[in-house]
Amino acid sequence: MIVRILNEGQWRVDDGALSDLNRLDDAVEDAVSTDDETELSSALLALLQEVRSVGTPVPDDELADSDLILPSGDATLEEIRELLSTSDEGLIPG
Repeated sequence: MIVRILNEGQWRVDDGALSDLNRLDDAVEDAVSTDDETELSSALLALLQEVRSVGTPVPDDELADSDLILPSGDATLEEIRELLSTSDEGLIPG
């Protein structure tokens, strides 16, 4: 699957990484639900770092549709809340 991190680029991530990504996504959702900006920042950075560490960067000259789109590391609580409002499954479905 192709994961885009806004303002950074895309990573090709094996489907086997979904369970770990979902666990980190749950922490992002929990932080949003409690309006905890400190925890949100930590959880979001952990999620993005996991994508970077398990994924392979997609070259800039390769055109690929993104399967998942994640906010940038500096996204605000309101921006992430808005992204979450479009899905019942968090940032990462599954």
